Amino acid sequence: MGTTTKPSTSFWVIAVLAILWNLMGVMVYLGQAYMTEEMRSLMDKDQLAIIENAPAWAVAAFAIAVWVGLLSSILLIFRRKMAKVGFTISFIGIIIQLIYNFGIADAYSVYGASGLITPILTVAIGLYLISHSNRCIKLGLLT
Repeated sequence: MGTTTKPSTSFWVIAVLAILWNLMGVMVYLGQAYMTEEMRSLMDKDQLAIIENAPAWAVAAFAIAVWVGLLSSILLIFRRKMAKVGFTISFIGIIIQLIYNFGIADAYSVYGASGLITPILTVAIGLYLISHSNRCIKLGLLT
């Protein structure tokens, strides 16, 4: 099939927003990975403990979630089907990280109800990007 479906403006807006969202995730990851002593001194001790005591698998899940999410967003810009696979892998990373944060480290007791806003938003956006990329595949926007 030689025909190509032209993406709408909303496709491009979503793709750019996906890149920006995942870049913010990468910045948070790098901020935690390379936190200086000065930055540590400004944090609440319980919040710092959650970050410093994170097992390697939780840190790896965080890294996979943000870096694969960013790569998938770039694949979306280039209209590649692999974006869906990447968004799915990224979403699995999100869920694994949340299992540590809320199931093991009990982040809820440290951050309270307001600490649920970002995780809920992250899960919602992750699911949306999987659904969006799947819809784009069905519409012939991704090859």
